[in-house]
Amino acid sequence: MTQGDHVITGHGTNSQGNHWCTRDHGDRGNGFHYSNKDGSYYYDNPNGTKYHNDGAGKATLSTPDGRVIDLGKK
Repeated sequence: MTQGDHVITGHGTNSQGNHWCTRDHGDRGNGFHYSNKDGSYYYDNPNGTKYHNDGAGKATLSTPDGRVIDLGKK
């Protein structure tokens, strides 16, 4: 399934009822998305960054070198 700049290559729901999907971003590589029943979610991006939202709007971005950037409320 194509969505924007990526193709969903796999998806499912785990035993806790949380949703996941794997994503093919073409030449940029693969990524992963996970969304929890509590409203929190994260993206594991092909560039090595990880975006996390706690479900209440607070977001962080983790970089491949280990830095965590507070993006504040979204």
